[in-house]
Amino acid sequence: MLLGDQDQFLSYNGEVLVFQLSKPKHAEEAGDKTINLCVRRMAFNRDTKLFVQKSSGAFSMGASHSKIEMICCSCTTDSRTGIILPCILMKKKKGNSIKYFLLLLHSSNQFEPSFYFKLDYELKEDMIRLFVGPSLLWTHANKLFYISSNTCVVQSTPVHLSCVVWTGEIVGEGTVVLGIRTACLPETEDPDGFAVSDRAIWGSEFFGYAIQSQKFLSGSCFMPHAYSKVVSSVYVCRSERLRKQLQISLVAITHKNQLVWFQNGAPKGVCELPYEKPCSVTPALTSSRDLLFAVSFASGNSCVVQRRDSLQVASKWQKVKCVLVDDFIGSGSEQLLLLFKDDSNTDVLSTFKITDLGEVNYASGINYKHDVPAAEGLQENGLLTVRALETRLQAGWTSVRELQQHLGIQKRVILESCRALIDLVEERTHILPNSKEEGLVSLWDDVENPPDSLSKETSSASEVPEHFTEELWQRVVGDSLVVGVKLTESFYLSLSDVSLSLVMDQDFSSISPIIKCQSKIIKLNKAFSALAVSPSQIEPPPKKMKLDLHSKNYLKKEFSKRSSRIQLDGAKTVTAVTSLSPLLAFHRVCCIVLLHARKKNHQKDGLQQSKKITVLCGKILLSLEDISNGRYSIKMLRDNSYCTGSMEDILAVLAVSVRFSFQIVSCDCTLTPVSSWLLGEMECTPFKECQDNVFCHKAGDVHGTIFNWALKNPFEGVLTIFCRNLTVLFQCLHSLTRVLPPSCSVKLLRSGIKTVLTEQLALALEKEMFTLKNSLFLKETKAGNSLTWGNESGKKINNAPLASLLDTEEGVQQFRKKLQKEREESVQSMNQTLNGALYQKTALKIAEAQLSSDMIVWRLAKS
Repeated sequence: MLLGDQDQFLSYNGEVLVFQLSKPKHAEEAGDKTINLCVRRMAFNRDTKLFVQKSSGAFSMGASHSKIEMICCSCTTDSRTGIILPCILMKKKKGNSIKYFLLLLHSSNQFEPSFYFKLDYELKEDMIRLFVGPSLLWTHANKLFYISSNTCVVQSTPVHLSCVVWTGEIVGEGTVVLGIRTACLPETEDPDGFAVSDRAIWGSEFFGYAIQSQKFLSGSCFMPHAYSKVVSSVYVCRSERLRKQLQISLVAITHKNQLVWFQNGAPKGVCELPYEKPCSVTPALTSSRDLLFAVSFASGNSCVVQRRDSLQVASKWQKVKCVLVDDFIGSGSEQLLLLFKDDSNTDVLSTFKITDLGEVNYASGINYKHDVPAAEGLQENGLLTVRALETRLQAGWTSVRELQQHLGIQKRVILESCRALIDLVEERTHILPNSKEEGLVSLWDDVENPPDSLSKETSSASEVPEHFTEELWQRVVGDSLVVGVKLTESFYLSLSDVSLSLVMDQDFSSISPIIKCQSKIIKLNKAFSALAVSPSQIEPPPKKMKLDLHSKNYLKKEFSKRSSRIQLDGAKTVTAVTSLSPLLAFHRVCCIVLLHARKKNHQKDGLQQSKKITVLCGKILLSLEDISNGRYSIKMLRDNSYCTGSMEDILAVLAVSVRFSFQIVSCDCTLTPVSSWLLGEMECTPFKECQDNVFCHKAGDVHGTIFNWALKNPFEGVLTIFCRNLTVLFQCLHSLTRVLPPSCSVKLLRSGIKTVLTEQLALALEKEMFTLKNSLFLKETKAGNSLTWGNESGKKINNAPLASLLDTEEGVQQFRKKLQKEREESVQSMNQTLNGALYQKTALKIAEAQLSSDMIVWRLAKS
């Protein structure tokens, strides 16, 4: 078997796979009839601009009195593991017996036989389609046949057709075959009379057939039936279901040398192709987000059609062996690889071109007279112009942002100056605003506020603002009452150890008015974790605005991260859960909601202390009539495949739920069954408020369970379950294990506890660092006599202006003496002494901070 005509090329994960049939050398010498199927993995080297061989493999086949050929190769999904693998269809003909067998290629370059079958007729490449399984589909005598690796038996379908133009996956239908058949006219239409339907006019129609469900789909959602006489090949770019209607976007090539773009069954654009007899079309999404269509012709020519405002031929080539689409240079976007015919060179990848019709353009051994760029120069100039305009627009937005910030600062300064002037006229003490609220940062590491002003700020810091709550709500979940308090952000950040308590307002002499409840601070983020939130350590007061292009306010990052930076309202909500049935015994009850917390403030020594506070948040009224009418019930309903629960409903469900996290790891298959299990068997729908998390609508005990499925990679993920009790948890796990492959491992994680402890450890270490830092910069007034400096002469040096000192020789001498004295005082100030009481107080605070950090580390190690 000679090398050359039997070569097959396939792109896979940025590599080019070259399949070849050859006879081993020892077989030729010994007269052996063995034939090897060889594969070479070729990767593009951007330094040498050549393809180099990474690895190779071979599969030996006996060929005694038989002829072996490669029919076609493609990439398809292995249903056992969910991994996309290269596969190749082989034909072995011995006399009148024709045997076909499919081989899978693994990453170790080992070939695995998938299935084989025998036919009494030959298959041609244009009759064959490979799809998920792997499975094989072909047409013969206007009938449709297929075989799968699961059954290994040839099966026929009740379909009569003239040709197949596309085979692939459709959302909600599985594998679908799009074909053309003779029009099936309804009984009301007379084929010899006046034709009123599209199908009757043209005599043929499009139709779709779902392999798994064995049902027919209307061809009108793909293309009008009028195109059934001219379409030769189709590629479906996108399919989705909106309001139970199938929405499809596709591109088709016709016998009239046209490329037509269809959307939801209607033509949206057409382009005349430069050559005759187009045979296939392949899409490519480039780095500039342009959608390209590579069209191959039977004559060996190729062209690229670009889709922007309209379809137009962007470039064309002649004498092309094949066109492949993949990320060959590792840039994260797709490029076109054109392999040209070159009889003078036996190396199959010696003459090629890699391009995306933009910045990427690698070529080797190309005869450029065959390369006819129709609009390449125009496209390149347009790309450069657009990028320049984008850069100018970005710079303009940044300048506008900076001007807005400066105008905001000026406005605040003017307003504060007016307030200070009014206070001065009315002989009132003016209190400066917190610099942190002004968006300023400190120029120094130490705290600049003098001790006298600290005492005034300490007294005012402990005061509770007049409006510190945004909302007070209540919900009934099963036999539990959930009360939530949404705090203002400024007040919330100044608190720690926050909790709620409920006290009955009525006077009941026989029972205690205090209601037993459990408090939670629920934080909703992308991982949908219910965590206790602790405010971070307050930094020294900032003093200057940072206008850094790399800061968080940089405009480019602001737009790209806007969705991820929107903090859900649950991050500032404190909830309390109590049993509902004891309260219903009073028929109607009024409860006072109290907030307990520690409010942080700064002391004179620069360290942070907290003070316990208890504030009234409001009252809630609970009656049996309201509960019977469902006034406070949670409402989790389906609306167009979404769950319409409000943020308060979601927080209420989380407050009464128990959180469990499980790590699911699979060694030899992907974890796609988990998503199918959630959306299918568990009947889950995502929340509109946070779409990464789903709510279970399945009837029974599992109803109301919340799931979050986060994939780290295709083989590992974390499933978080929020359920009412362990019984519901075991039911969920039992149902999950039935759909997971036996090789999967499920491990319970204590990530919730570890996450909280990790956050607490970070805050404790930050507090310890602050305590150590502030102990090195202790300052006290002379009245305290706690700090004794080496120089206590108290002499003052005349602070004359520098210019006047340097005018005369005596002034220069005086300036030298002043500078020397300041140096000596600076050296002496380093040798400071501290009295015993202040040292004891400082050492105690350092020891307490270190003990707190050590306790959290110990708890984290035990978890």
